[in-house]
Amino acid sequence: MDLSTLLGGIGARIAPDDAPTPGWWVATALVAALVVIAVPPLWRLTRPAVTIVHELGHAVIGMAFGRRFAGFVVSADMSGHALTVGPRRGIGRIASTWAGYPAPALIGAVLVQVSLLGWARTALCIALVVLVLSLVFTRSLHTVAAVLATAAAVGALWWWGSPALIALLTLAAGAFLLLGAWRHLGAVIRTGGRGDDPAQLGQLTALPAGVWTLSFALVIALCSWWAGSPLVEAVGGLR
Repeated sequence: MDLSTLLGGIGARIAPDDAPTPGWWVATALVAALVVIAVPPLWRLTRPAVTIVHELGHAVIGMAFGRRFAGFVVSADMSGHALTVGPRRGIGRIASTWAGYPAPALIGAVLVQVSLLGWARTALCIALVVLVLSLVFTRSLHTVAAVLATAAAVGALWWWGSPALIALLTLAAGAFLLLGAWRHLGAVIRTGGRGDDPAQLGQLTALPAGVWTLSFALVIALCSWWAGSPLVEAVGGLR
């Protein structure tokens, strides 16, 4: 494959496809996401994807507020930690600390929307670029393995997947991230400690941790509504 052919192939895979016709593939994607979330072995295998998005949420918002992203870790127990450097207190620290839990829900909702509009392949290309760039900031071998595995799956689907398969799996991934955001939030409500984000936000502000947990739930609920509205319409049309 010469350079011009390679560039042509990349260009063709960046352009959006035609919007897919709603059909049983929508229900199939949603059921697949529910199964992955509900079956413990599958959840343990795929949970690092939710953790990676969570930590990159900390990083992106931290950088938007002028903090320097120093790296992130996905631990063997599938928890994570992102480090941004800047003032120990202030709006930048609060915003970057807050951004983790809503990030998977927001990205999940975006993936649901683009999968129904024909932009799934373009979104996969953007996701692949972000994952490859994030390798520079990984700070453990386990984190490198988790990011590489995710990037390999995204890259293979982007390059070789048919438009129908890409739409189905992107929709499934979006639903998985949305449901994973709820599951992560439920875990912090049940077992959260002083090192978790709500507790840290309580220490950084005058508001108790429960208020911050409620703010996560509200944002995740809004993302679920935004993603769910077209899904309800698509699934309802199958009857």
